[in-house]
Amino acid sequence: MADPKRPVFAAVRPELDFPGDEARILGFWKDRGIFDKSLDSATRATGPSKGAFVFYEGPPTANGMPHNGHVLTRAVKDVFPRYKTMQGYDVPRKAGWDTHGLPVEVEVEKELRIHGKAEIEKYGVEPFTHRCIESVFRYTDAWEKLTEKIGFWVDLPSAYVTFHKSYVESVWWALSKLFEKGLLYQGDKVVWWWAQGGTALSSGEVGQGYKTVDDPSVFVAFPLVGDEETSLLVWTTTPWTLPSNMYAAVHPAFDYAFVRTEAGKKYVIAAELCESVGKKLGTTLTVERTVKGSELVGTKYLPPFDTFAEEARGHDVIHTVIAADFVLKDASGIVHIAPAFGEDDHKAHRALITKTRASLPLFCAVKPDGTFIEALPKYVGRFVKDCDKDIQAELAERGLLVHAEAYRHEYPFCWRADQDPLIQFARPAWYIRTTELIERAIENNQHVSWLPEHIQGGRFGDFLRNNVDWALSRERYWGTPLNVWVNDVSGKMEAPASVAAILAKNPRAFDHFEAAKKADPTLSEHLAVHKPWIDQVSWENPGEPGVYRRVPEVIDCWFDSGCMPFAQWGFPHAPGSKEAFAKAFPADFISEAIDQTRGWFYSLLMISTLVFDEATQRELGLEPRALPHPYKTCVVLGHVCDKEGKKESKSKGNYTPPEVILEKVRMEFAALASSEGLEPGVAYIAREDYEGLDLTGSSAKVVLYREGAEDRVGFELRPAPASLVLPGGKKKLPRRIVALSPADAAKLGLEPSEGALSVSPVEVPRLPSTQKLWIEDPTSPAPGADAFRWFFYASSPSWTNTRHSLTNVRLEQKEFQVKLRNVYSFFTIYANIDRFDPARGNAAASDVDGASLARSQGYRPVKERSELDRWVLSELSLAVTKLTEALDAYLLYDAAGALVELVEGVSNWWLRRSRARFWEKGSFEDGTASQDKADAYHTLYELLVTTARLAAPFTPFFAEELWQNLARGPWPTTLPESVHLVAWPTADASAVDRKLAREMRAVRDLVSLGLQVRNAAQIAVAQPLSRAEVVAGEADLVEAVRGHAELIAEELNVHELGVLAPGEEAGFVRYTLKPNFRALGPKLGKKVQVCKAVLAKSDAALLRAELARAGSIELDLDGDKVEIGPEELEIAVDASEGHAAAGGRAGVVVLHTMLDDQLRDEGLARKILRALQQLRKDSGLDFADRIALHLEGTERVLRVANDNRTLLMREALVSSLSIGGEARATEQLARPSTVDGEALALAIERVVSQ
Repeated sequence: MADPKRPVFAAVRPELDFPGDEARILGFWKDRGIFDKSLDSATRATGPSKGAFVFYEGPPTANGMPHNGHVLTRAVKDVFPRYKTMQGYDVPRKAGWDTHGLPVEVEVEKELRIHGKAEIEKYGVEPFTHRCIESVFRYTDAWEKLTEKIGFWVDLPSAYVTFHKSYVESVWWALSKLFEKGLLYQGDKVVWWWAQGGTALSSGEVGQGYKTVDDPSVFVAFPLVGDEETSLLVWTTTPWTLPSNMYAAVHPAFDYAFVRTEAGKKYVIAAELCESVGKKLGTTLTVERTVKGSELVGTKYLPPFDTFAEEARGHDVIHTVIAADFVLKDASGIVHIAPAFGEDDHKAHRALITKTRASLPLFCAVKPDGTFIEALPKYVGRFVKDCDKDIQAELAERGLLVHAEAYRHEYPFCWRADQDPLIQFARPAWYIRTTELIERAIENNQHVSWLPEHIQGGRFGDFLRNNVDWALSRERYWGTPLNVWVNDVSGKMEAPASVAAILAKNPRAFDHFEAAKKADPTLSEHLAVHKPWIDQVSWENPGEPGVYRRVPEVIDCWFDSGCMPFAQWGFPHAPGSKEAFAKAFPADFISEAIDQTRGWFYSLLMISTLVFDEATQRELGLEPRALPHPYKTCVVLGHVCDKEGKKESKSKGNYTPPEVILEKVRMEFAALASSEGLEPGVAYIAREDYEGLDLTGSSAKVVLYREGAEDRVGFELRPAPASLVLPGGKKKLPRRIVALSPADAAKLGLEPSEGALSVSPVEVPRLPSTQKLWIEDPTSPAPGADAFRWFFYASSPSWTNTRHSLTNVRLEQKEFQVKLRNVYSFFTIYANIDRFDPARGNAAASDVDGASLARSQGYRPVKERSELDRWVLSELSLAVTKLTEALDAYLLYDAAGALVELVEGVSNWWLRRSRARFWEKGSFEDGTASQDKADAYHTLYELLVTTARLAAPFTPFFAEELWQNLARGPWPTTLPESVHLVAWPTADASAVDRKLAREMRAVRDLVSLGLQVRNAAQIAVAQPLSRAEVVAGEADLVEAVRGHAELIAEELNVHELGVLAPGEEAGFVRYTLKPNFRALGPKLGKKVQVCKAVLAKSDAALLRAELARAGSIELDLDGDKVEIGPEELEIAVDASEGHAAAGGRAGVVVLHTMLDDQLRDEGLARKILRALQQLRKDSGLDFADRIALHLEGTERVLRVANDNRTLLMREALVSSLSIGGEARATEQLARPSTVDGEALALAIERVVSQ
């Protein structure tokens, strides 16, 4: 029990400072090691361990600053481990860092201002590698700070790192297994090629970089040899590939027409396309004869370019018509074939080689860097896609371009260099034969629980069904080296699985690295398995000629991350790794954003399917795992969008930085000094940025300052008007630019750049400190980490795109956290006033559930308490069940909705209806508090401490604050030291009263409906009305509603309330029934219009009454009897004169809206009281402070105040009251105001208790 001389509970600070509160909680967690204690059942209070719950952390790359998408994934990934921990599971959470691949290399190239392999090699592979390592850890501090700040509990000190030697060796082991199984091979295929980077990309990577572009669609004449007046009309969308043309393809089963234009030009096209081609060419085509496509096969033509004329000699099949089933009845029906640049083209070429048994060359006029070869002097050295227009111009000049147009389509760009288009390119590469076991992968996928479910058969399932072999190798530098060594004499290959395996073949294999490390002791031991040092490793096998040397490629970094289930442990080489892996395979839960369906989700599932077949598992001593593996449940997340629904982008500026939510409401801007029309002390920013700071109105008071500057200068900030004059005639102020006068710029120590208007949002942080500044709203605290997390849970289902903004985060916070904080604050204020202490009589409690609290003084069994208490505690138990079911099903949005509904019911119903019980006289310290008052306190206490536990996985900081004050305050030694060490609540089945819950829901819904009627009629709730009629939506609820008539009347502020059975309201309202087309359309089809006509002719009041009585109605629709439920109808309610009404599923509420003088005076009294309560608040009075009040005003105000003395004194804690000319109760100056058009002046003074 608490010290009787001090308050039991710490007071809740009136002003909001969630970031400050969270910082204190974070310090508490660190000091007490709460996260570490939560990992072990011995240091939790959750009972014996239920075993492991396995979670895999998808490794991020820390070479860029974390953004809101990372907050989303971390927020979602944190909830379920916390929840499962509270349920008694052990949930180890090993962090990881993805350190290899194109994301890293591209960033380093940008830093070095180089682009492409040639420039990297000129710079030096070894120094480039060092720069890559520096890059991947450059922002580690920022990532760790964000991870900590948002309360994402993960083991960062033990994080796995993908470039570490033990991890690389695990990846090698997996590749070695694939090599042994014949699933790793080298092939010459057409790949999607990133020419600027000099490497192939996997299908998963390609899928992440599509953009909408306009490309050429051209029709080119290929004159026939021996009949040059007739040409094949050949179609292509890649003019740049025409110099490498080898064939023209037709479909053997199609009919082809020899046609003549009005101008006498002769072409061969697919017969069915004559009309469409004629329209494109603007001419009528006359068909002279038709043939089957098969008859055209072998026809010789003249190619558009003679680039490879010499190479074509001696190969009769080259530059002939070939048959191909992939040709469609589209464009001209004849397709240009360049086997070096298309998968179908390449297959057709390989088929001809097989058929003719000839050694056919592969024409390729393009270098690996994407530029043309010297044989094309007009285009040599230029990127191929940049030459499309010039090639078209040349063809037109030579009379070969028949038609050209643009067509819009989706085209892939490099996912890490989004200005670089990819090209299809024939290239030798290493592949994993995923297609061989794709059916097993599809079966594996069928066992995974996907959220949302459609991902399984949709986006992910489609990707599996259309699977192609995994293009594994990358002709790059910073990545896991492909562990294949080739004998330079025999060509024999070996794939060692570890460094130890290599040393067994050559104990001095790593001498080159050891020498380098001796020369530079700072060289990381992990680099021994990386380029360029690994390229020096070789060996010879006894009795075998030749030396084994490694192939030069590194591998796809997605293969790295897909190996993390076993590679994080150094499996199978590291001591203890087999045991660690066995305990943590497969994962119970993973989660990332939707683009990972072609990234991490795919690589995880595919590697596990290929490597961990049952035979391999047995060979490793593992008990074979049933499908699915390596994950059982995958929660797929949507993208973080701006408030308009567009994907957030730093470069576009439609992005609210995480620190605006987490720390301070501020943004960084590039400074623009302009002397034209700018007032001193006024700054302008784009309206989008103004709204992004959650500012409203035409201006706002803010502070401007430079980073590190002590002086913060107050400014008036305005959204830039269209009339703002900008340098260079620019019409609109860009985002993240602030315009201010030169004098103000000088005052702030700024030296704005002349090119400030061209600075993009993403460049602002990199500007010198003299060219940028912060704009901060000092009056508005940041919402904080809990609010950031809560937004992603409560705003929409996690797999949908969120509309993120500071405004929207605050709106969601207000509906839950702020509302709950207000209830919590109310409790602490009055509990301290009344000396309520739940530990009184129960000093040794070890829990705060109902059974434990039953021993506290004044605690009464729930069934003996008031109906309102029984209802809210029933709602609490129902909420526990809803939350548990939702979290077990990984339905975050549903779980958050259950919490919001609970807090809404507590705050806006139970507490509002119970306030008078707390205000009753009586103290718990001297035993004068009534039993009803004790019931109110115990009920609210149990609600708050249970809600703290329910909220712990969602808003861990605020839940901890509640726990520390409400639970640990009364019991500082006997209760667990953190809410994150306690057990998840269990629903009290005995407290559940479903009948009462249904009845109270009907009452609340009717009240809500009545308040909507008031709002629509523009009648304030403070204005009493004479009467209301309510009609229950369901007949069996009529008596329950009658039993709560007094309560409903009080809530609606009406003198009398009539409760009518369905059908008795005819004198007040008229109904109109219409079909809910969205619900009935799919059910009735065309007959929905018949339904509409039947409803229009029916007696709507009778149907409405029948719907309330039976729960449905039956309609005759042209002879078909159809049953229709309430959700399938739209019911409009029109009130008679002098009334206002509205209807819904709850029923109908009719308000009598006529006002007489007595009612108006009652309304005025309420408004006077509200003005008085506001003055108390503005004066900084505590809730329990009593006051002296003097009131002045118009004659009506004085009369109404005098008539309502008792109301004013009781509700506003007035000890002495004087009105008008009476002897003044206080000499304080009166504050004048106006209520209801009447002058009012109030003077108050705090009364000091004697």
